[in-house]
Amino acid sequence: MKLATFTHAGATRVGMVDGDNIVDLAEAAPDLPREMVAFLAAGSAALEAAARAVKSAARLPLTTVRLEAPIRRPPKFLAVGLNYADHVKESGQETPVFPTIFNKQSTCVVGPRDAIHLPSVSPMLDYEGELGIVIGRRCRRVTRQDAAKVIAGYLVVNDVTVRDWQFRVPTWTMGKSFDTHGPTGPWIVTGDEIGDPHRLALRTWVNGDLRQSSNTKELIFDCFALVEHLSTAFTLEPGDIISTGTPAGVGVGMNPPQLLKAGDIVRIEIEDIGEIENEVVEEPLEAAHIA
Repeated sequence: MKLATFTHAGATRVGMVDGDNIVDLAEAAPDLPREMVAFLAAGSAALEAAARAVKSAARLPLTTVRLEAPIRRPPKFLAVGLNYADHVKESGQETPVFPTIFNKQSTCVVGPRDAIHLPSVSPMLDYEGELGIVIGRRCRRVTRQDAAKVIAGYLVVNDVTVRDWQFRVPTWTMGKSFDTHGPTGPWIVTGDEIGDPHRLALRTWVNGDLRQSSNTKELIFDCFALVEHLSTAFTLEPGDIISTGTPAGVGVGMNPPQLLKAGDIVRIEIEDIGEIENEVVEEPLEAAHIA
């Protein structure tokens, strides 16, 4: 099952993707929540009701709707650093004994086709193609064996990073959380459809040039280990996103470095999920404002 957040005719709601079409669940099953976090929190009953409703529901062509970030404001947006051995090597750091966890602020999230801003305060903009985990059940102290039960599904993430801001201080949140620096999507593919998430090819292109090519089987700390580790400390909630780390091939690791500039197109594809594609643009003047 592919769950999307989309806008059509001025309204934003949850839909189920079927090939090149999408089913508007607000019409197919009006009693279901119309916002993704609430839909996920409704649990298996909501998924089952949606599956029944779409069998005879009308479809909209995907070309006629705007795909939004599947979870527009995740309760938590957690990410993992140095989680592929080849990326550890290119970074010149040691393999971590424990997962390196940091936050991306939820206000950085944008959709699968939205622009990425090149900040006015730094030219050191980089891409990081990653597999994202979406939590579906409120949980704490989950064992690795039970982790799949609390995962709603998976999506594509670009952990966009401002490199100089990332390394100014030991914590990475500032360099990882600029507005627009969290493209996600194109939808959530449920865990039952993915099966084993540790066999998925991941590729990143910049302007058609293949920069990253790896597989989630190369994760140092896999999806289930990450859920176990994080839930040891704090409660995970429906709609939380865990971005699992990036493989080798980031721009700053190339010789010479190949950082992003205005006009670049970044496309990230993960097997059995789909792709996101985002253009880099100069940060607009209206980004500075007080509401």
